[in-house]
Amino acid sequence: MKFGVFSVSMPEYGIAESVQLLKELGYQGVEWRVAEMPEKEPEGVPFAQRYWAYNKSTLELRDIENEAKKAKALCDEAGLEVFGLTTYLAVGEKEKLLTVFKAANAIGCRQVRAGLVPYDPAKADKTYPELFAQLREDLKALEEDLKTYNIKLVLEIHMDTMIASPSAAYRALEGFDPNYYGLIFDPGNMVNEGFEEYQKSFELLGDYIAHVHIKNGILEADGLDEMGACKWKRTWTPLKKGMANLKRIFEVMALMGYDGTVSIEDFSNDEQTKDKLEQNLAYLHQLADAAKAK
Repeated sequence: MKFGVFSVSMPEYGIAESVQLLKELGYQGVEWRVAEMPEKEPEGVPFAQRYWAYNKSTLELRDIENEAKKAKALCDEAGLEVFGLTTYLAVGEKEKLLTVFKAANAIGCRQVRAGLVPYDPAKADKTYPELFAQLREDLKALEEDLKTYNIKLVLEIHMDTMIASPSAAYRALEGFDPNYYGLIFDPGNMVNEGFEEYQKSFELLGDYIAHVHIKNGILEADGLDEMGACKWKRTWTPLKKGMANLKRIFEVMALMGYDGTVSIEDFSNDEQTKDKLEQNLAYLHQLADAAKAK
């Protein structure tokens, strides 16, 4: 098993700084965030929003081929593997995805994330089954391109999207070649929506599981509604303080023979980035060792 960091977790570090920090801490790889960056850093960004507002550890989508090559050269020098290029593009944004496929192929990286197709019933212009069918059609439309560039397109279990649960992810991927289509398994996101028991999920998804994200969170009491019932809000936490059973997920990975890549995606705000990434890596090793010994 190889441990890395999804660079979204390092918002204040530039690309070169991120590589050096990961090398210093002893990580084996990095999953690069790919997005269009604002022209200048916005002012007054809340500390908890720094991951998305102006994340410096991001490869610029509009120049992704050059950005990917520069990042790969830095990673090679530091002895880090590029686990994947992780975009926020919907599977229907074919032309933009093709630029990322080409860039990934040029640096010998097979994994590209797409498919974060939002689903909000209050805003949807079609029913969920209709939107789901369109998702499947968009995935199918990419098949020849994935083969051309030798890319595995990965979706992600993610709240508030078309595939918030392992079962929904399986329905989206069913029938597609797992050499070219896969899934990022994210137990932290499943705290918010879509939890299903981990072993059942791994047994269902099988070869589609291409990568694992590790983060954690809770559902926190947030006052009462007009009828006096408790309301809840989503809150990201340090790895050891959340509702996702990370010990159990490592046991399941060991049981199912998963020996692939794992990325930290920690959105908690209790500690500075370097400190929490250092502690997170030590915890991952503890979890992996305990799972092997069981």
